[in-house]
Amino acid sequence: MTERRAQLAANLAQVEERIASACASAGRERDEVTLIVVTKTYPASDVRILHELGVRHVAENRDQDAAPKAVACEDLSLTWHFVGQLQTNKVRSVAGYADVVQSVDRAKLVSALSAAAVKGGRELGCLIQVALDAESGERGDRGGVAPDAIEELAAAVEAAPGIRLGGLMTVAPLTGPYAGRQRAAFERLMEFSSRLRGNHPAANMVSAGMSADLEDAVAAGATHVRVGTAVLGVRPRLG
Repeated sequence: MTERRAQLAANLAQVEERIASACASAGRERDEVTLIVVTKTYPASDVRILHELGVRHVAENRDQDAAPKAVACEDLSLTWHFVGQLQTNKVRSVAGYADVVQSVDRAKLVSALSAAAVKGGRELGCLIQVALDAESGERGDRGGVAPDAIEELAAAVEAAPGIRLGGLMTVAPLTGPYAGRQRAAFERLMEFSSRLRGNHPAANMVSAGMSADLEDAVAAGATHVRVGTAVLGVRPRLG
């Protein structure tokens, strides 16, 4: 076993134990929560090791990093999630490898994703990113729509060919009433999810929680957690 494989295996085991413990505390089954490993800034070789260790969901937030990595790992059985703020000029590339785009936050992006998916003969899962720090009509500092815009955007996704509405995503806000209150933020997201499923029953995915706050997300009811640093280590500085 190489040193890097041993390191990743140990880190992954710790994260798995954290998720299992959080599920037990919340009275949930472990298989109710999917681990997505955020591999941004790390090489394709790490993705291959993670796959060997049983990881099946990986995420990226920059197309320039993700596109070549996805090509290098196209022989692996992986679900690729795009979690970063997405500009429309990158949509065609992202639609070529992503299975799920978690950062849908405006109608223009819905249209672009739909067109690219149809042209590429693919179907993309889409999560609406909710900004709990955004006022009505605004976007959040880290992307995302204000809560009162969720339903309108959800309807746009459902009406667009080539894409399907998967659910909601959020990033714990750094400002506003939920700053430093991750559990409350994730519980609020679950309320929005419950409301969304009233009109869109299949939109049952809730992506929330990262390395520092995954327990709060699991306790609130998240179906997916996005973990990077706790598995891969402190990220190298971007050039």
